[in-house]
Amino acid sequence: MWNEPSQSRLDKIPRLYETEDIAPENKNIHLHFFIGGCDWYVAEFDGEDTFYGYSILNGDYWNAEWGYISFDELKRLRVGWVEVDCEAEGIWAVKRASEIPDIWRDF
Repeated sequence: MWNEPSQSRLDKIPRLYETEDIAPENKNIHLHFFIGGCDWYVAEFDGEDTFYGYSILNGDYWNAEWGYISFDELKRLRVGWVEVDCEAEGIWAVKRASEIPDIWRDF
């Protein structure tokens, strides 16, 4: 995985279910993973392997959805020689889901 998030960055993500009372559009998105036309936006983390967030696979906004994402599977995912990337900390700032064009289409 390119730009794998540091442990300190992962530690700042709310734990699973900590934001369940927050409307999806108001959830903070802490990480953005991507490869090709696929994007994963992370709102929660269990501290080990499971993220909760929004996934868009192959640019298919119609079937994009909130759900669980395996960190281990993201690390192993490849398209040819290209690995999944995570937006670097200096580039990606935490923002509300409604501020991300790829996600706000769902609201």
